[in-house]
Amino acid sequence: MSLTTGTLYIISAPSGAGKTSLVKALIDSEAMIRVSVSHTTRAMRPGETDGVNYHFVDREQFHGMLEKSEFLEHAEVFGNLYGTSQTWVEKTLAEGYDLILEIDWQGAQQVRRLMPNSRSIFILPPTQEALRHRLTNRGQDSGEIIEQRMREAVSEMSHYVEYDFLIINDDFAHALSDLKAIFRANQLQQDSQQQRHAGLLSELLG
Repeated sequence: MSLTTGTLYIISAPSGAGKTSLVKALIDSEAMIRVSVSHTTRAMRPGETDGVNYHFVDREQFHGMLEKSEFLEHAEVFGNLYGTSQTWVEKTLAEGYDLILEIDWQGAQQVRRLMPNSRSIFILPPTQEALRHRLTNRGQDSGEIIEQRMREAVSEMSHYVEYDFLIINDDFAHALSDLKAIFRANQLQQDSQQQRHAGLLSELLG
């Protein structure tokens, strides 16, 4: 087990801003980063796997977990419930992994209150037109749903000021480089390096 405790990262973005693709590319290149798998009451989409994309549960199961205070945060989005297991988060961080929570601004506010040492990142699209284009090209939603998601996106984006870091996803490679830089800089902070290199530092100063 690692002697270094991991950092909890909150990453938020409006639907269609490219958050999921950026996070996947990040974890594919970094061995010590994990993504939290949320519980949700929404229906499974084609290509999704239970326990990988989400833990899919019904509303009765979700409310049972809520009554037992098992969630670090929870929120209702587009009529569906989402929640993050607190036990799993604490265990993963204790093992030394950095952990990403992909949650909306409501969940982010809850997590920051409970875990003030967490770091938060907001991802924005370059324009509203680009966001609409990405949502339309998915081919998953009706025009009415897309308009609803656009209204929600504008509301969501107004909360970017609550976050520590802001990334504009205009060019994917550049946005990914920015995301990696945030994680790398945090890993190089003095307290993290002191834990990670305790033996070396003791030798150098001995």
